[in-house]
Amino acid sequence: MARTTLTRTILAAVSVASLFTLGACASDAGGEPAGGGETDAAAPDDGVITLGFSQVGAESGWRAANTKSIQDTLTAENGFDLKFSDAQQKQENQIQAIRSYITQGVDVIAFSPVVETGWDPVLQEAKAAGIPVILTDRAVDSSDETLYESFIGSDFVKEGEMAGEWVVEQYDGEGYKAVELQGTTGAAPAIDRKEGFESAVEGSDLEIIDSQTGNFTRAEGKTVMEGFLNKHDDIDLVFAHNDDMGLGAIEAIEAAGMTPGEDIKIVTIDAVKDGMQALADGKINYIVECNPLLGPDLAEIAKKVIAGEEVEKRIVVEDLAFDQESAKEALPTREY
Repeated sequence: MARTTLTRTILAAVSVASLFTLGACASDAGGEPAGGGETDAAAPDDGVITLGFSQVGAESGWRAANTKSIQDTLTAENGFDLKFSDAQQKQENQIQAIRSYITQGVDVIAFSPVVETGWDPVLQEAKAAGIPVILTDRAVDSSDETLYESFIGSDFVKEGEMAGEWVVEQYDGEGYKAVELQGTTGAAPAIDRKEGFESAVEGSDLEIIDSQTGNFTRAEGKTVMEGFLNKHDDIDLVFAHNDDMGLGAIEAIEAAGMTPGEDIKIVTIDAVKDGMQALADGKINYIVECNPLLGPDLAEIAKKVIAGEEVEKRIVVEDLAFDQESAKEALPTREY
């Protein structure tokens, strides 16, 4: 898929790209080139880049695909010594992992932040140690952009907007009542997707009658949806911040004797295989993609940073969107 400064070919969804004009996410989000910032990253003597990566966790199919992409790309054959840790969705675990990487003297640190805030102290430690930091998938909320070299990921606000725009196009005028399954509280995609969706539906007659976190997991998505169904008898639509929570909602809706995709419409974000299959089967009505295959991007940016080359501060991955027919077309060659 196209990105601001990188080019890579991804087979998934190519056959349906002509159906959508959703290229806005591929444009540069601004900011000056990092150019290594104030970090003095020296090339390793043996040519192998030791990179410490702290992953959010394993909360979803999307995250599993993201982890696989990183582990499959940052290999010895590709010039990397990858040190990988799973934070189990706890910020304190990520901070501990980053400090461990600093102590070990890795060449580069990369991570996908559990939440947006609270990173400045540990990133200051990495900067003082001369270790460049790359953010993947999720951003940090910091006024000091010299604390990281680059952020590679999707435009989460745009994803929420795309979902909301489709809902308005399809259902405005029908007085729909919607519930929202939010991602992890404080996480960038949860904050931004909510903002984008609400902005897109503003002025329509769609009403969001309830909203609660399902922590991006299928199990919690099901539990929260069960609560919504017990509390409300007039739900027309579910907006889930990721496929896994939407799949959990499907289980709850079916257990309540209703038909997902018909009695209650479902719109999600991610476009992993399980979600795409549910869309093809008519149980989900629309999915906005969030591309998890960030390993090649991370490898390329890490090599450039170590080589002292300029890199863009913000690299936005292009995301598509799918209805039932385009999902059926895309599934046979879907990589994730």
